[in-house]
Amino acid sequence: MVGTMALLPPFIRASRSSRPARNAAPHSAAGLPADDEVLLDVPDDRLGPALVAAGLGAYAPAAELLAHTRERAEWEYRDRYATRLAAFARSRPEWFEDWRAAAPRDPDVLLVAAQLAVARAWGSPARAELLREVSPLITAAAQSDVRDPVPWRIALDHARGSQAGHKYFGELWAAAVRRAPHHYGCHVAAKRYLAESWHGSHRECFDFADRAAQDAPAGSLVQALPARAALAYLTDGCGPEVPRERLDAAADRAVALSARFPAADPWPAEIRNVLTYVLVRLDRRDDALAQLRLIGPYATSFPWGRLSDDPLGHFLAVREEVRSGPSDRPPWQPVGGHGGRARPLDH
Repeated sequence: MVGTMALLPPFIRASRSSRPARNAAPHSAAGLPADDEVLLDVPDDRLGPALVAAGLGAYAPAAELLAHTRERAEWEYRDRYATRLAAFARSRPEWFEDWRAAAPRDPDVLLVAAQLAVARAWGSPARAELLREVSPLITAAAQSDVRDPVPWRIALDHARGSQAGHKYFGELWAAAVRRAPHHYGCHVAAKRYLAESWHGSHRECFDFADRAAQDAPAGSLVQALPARAALAYLTDGCGPEVPRERLDAAADRAVALSARFPAADPWPAEIRNVLTYVLVRLDRRDDALAQLRLIGPYATSFPWGRLSDDPLGHFLAVREEVRSGPSDRPPWQPVGGHGGRARPLDH
């Protein structure tokens, strides 16, 4: 049993015992799960079995999952699943190498391989040089299914990391939106590129995010893009001031999007975690508590990992501050780990 548990992804393991249980009564009265019921980065019911199988060395469920998203053009799901599978392959590559050997030209293999290569290069001091070397993998993924926008999201991330010029970025962006005009992952990648190229000029990022949200359907994840811009502004600490009404409008748009999803659903969990941070920073505690109830047990590393080396612990501390009311310490301030300005956005 011990050997089997070591193979499983972290969300499956019994991590609750590492934190002392707190009195659950106040949380229950506030409509919140107890601290020891909250987990980090829990996958949905489709991705979870694929990750468990990969942990046991089997790639077939992952292959079936990604093939399903491609056949049904479920591009948002495909993007998220490919990213999570590539992240798992970084630490446990055996199952993916077996899959790659069995089907080297499969579009789903090529997609995960491109995402994995970019992720591996991202943390290196020689990032720009290494990213140039993985360009052929992204090209292969893009050519394997010309409908798929996800390789173009990877290409946009690649352009940011390799410090590509605006002309090249514009060509990539045009190719991405031709395939999926409202793909959330591509919009997030573009916003990050623009934020870096504009060197903290948050108003331009807000302009981009607002235009994208205004053009997107009401239920599109792109409606949360202005809240992402607000998060970047609130954690950056540089650049010209953004008017309070613009921050509130970004939060309101994300609140409306959040209301479209069921409570305690892992799919919108990251959007709700980001929104909670923004609402707390805007001192909208009642709205933040409402989002915490909708989050339920689904904390996410982003954005809390930008603020602390213990994202779950930081989420729980913020949640407790919101639940119990005002205190001398702002609820968004790190309890431990990093202090002051947030670390840069992780890839």
